[in-house]
Amino acid sequence: GEDSRSFHVSIQAPLSTVSIGETYSITAVAGGQLILECPEDAVPPPHIEWHREGSPLQEDARRQVLAGGRFLQIQALGAADGGEYSCRATNALGDTSLRVQVEVHG
Repeated sequence: GEDSRSFHVSIQAPLSTVSIGETYSITAVAGGQLILECPEDAVPPPHIEWHREGSPLQEDARRQVLAGGRFLQIQALGAADGGEYSCRATNALGDTSLRVQVEVHG
């Protein structure tokens, strides 16, 4: 007879560090929608936190964190939404962060 088995193998990989020390700049249009992505393909999946101007981001009707932190969606953009946004992804193997400077133009 035949005996077959299948195994699920999970490889631990550190977070990508290509963006450390870099600040990306994005220009958005007032009244529009902005989606920022925190690239995380690490194993185990990291814990992701979003900050705005160095303070933890407060979600509300217009600002929502999606997909477990991977995306930050801001709707009905206004000039007050401009500034520096950052995400920090942390897992057992380390952490990485990404900074995005957002400018909103009317």
